[in-house]
Amino acid sequence: MTNEKFIKLAKEKVSEYYLTKKLNESTFAVVCPFVAWYSKVLQNHKALLGVSDPNDQHYYEVTYNGDKGELYLDVYNKEENVCIKVNENE
Repeated sequence: MTNEKFIKLAKEKVSEYYLTKKLNESTFAVVCPFVAWYSKVLQNHKALLGVSDPNDQHYYEVTYNGDKGELYLDVYNKEENVCIKVNENE
């Protein structure tokens, strides 16, 4: 699978998941998934994606296992955002 094909497939699957979730909530939504991070090692691909909805606090991890020809979608919820000050002089 090419990089472009994987990214297109990952965006499609995130869109499908998101829209199915939103339709279950009886709301209409337009989603625009974006890739925040991507990596390919040998025949395996992995990407972290987000969606354009500011109310969606999830990030989506899509993994393609090239040996098995399987795609996995993991959905994570943002628990908190902690600011940690770093002293660069040390």
